Amino acid sequence: MRTLSGKTYWLVGASEGLGRALALMLSKAGCRLILSARNMVRLQELAATLPGPARCVACDVADRASVMAAVQEAGEIDGLVFLAGLYWPFSARDWQADQAEAMFDVNLTGAARVLGQVVPGMVARGAGHIVITGSLSGYRGLPGSIGYGSSKAGLMHLAESMHADLRGSGVDVQLANPGFIRTRLTEKNTFSMPFLMEPEQAAEEMLRLMRSRKFQRAFPGLFALLFRGANLLPDRAYFRVFGGK
Repeated sequence: MRTLSGKTYWLVGASEGLGRALALMLSKAGCRLILSARNMVRLQELAATLPGPARCVACDVADRASVMAAVQEAGEIDGLVFLAGLYWPFSARDWQADQAEAMFDVNLTGAARVLGQVVPGMVARGAGHIVITGSLSGYRGLPGSIGYGSSKAGLMHLAESMHADLRGSGVDVQLANPGFIRTRLTEKNTFSMPFLMEPEQAAEEMLRLMRSRKFQRAFPGLFALLFRGANLLPDRAYFRVFGGK
């Protein structure tokens, strides 16, 4: 089991939802935290409620200069948890170009911007812990998921590639793939969300992953089985079930 107490973790995307809930749990677990997002007011409000040490560093993952400045301000860290994300639901029949580009720029390219500045230092030290937040929606294409599911699929592939490359380097990579979480993002959905989790429930799942030596955790369990099992279906059967009408 991984020891988290006494370690410094940088949470990118900590101001709301899952990131906010995870910050509280990691603080209670004895971690020193660096909290980042664009909204400094929300970060400072969060830091004031935490039982352990925390400092706030503004970071817009869609802006390379902002990321580089945040990395310098954060300094040497033991671990990074990437939680930043954007979401708008829409179909390819109603393509929203600006929203699709923004989701890719934050969810996938934003992660690459941060990781590109953090991973080399961890590799040079031979120590580090990277946690990437994917999504059950990234396992296979879904209707109404242009931008979000696609960017999360790329992020999950990035995490797998990093895990393959960094085995034995001292830098551990983990991937958390949650289902629906009650946040300001999922409030945009007008459809039923099975197995909807509260942020605290999802944060507990992430904490279990972080304490373990497993590469990946998909949750909630029964819902995750559906998505992972869908990878085994032939295309014709899959799109008959999940494709648009």
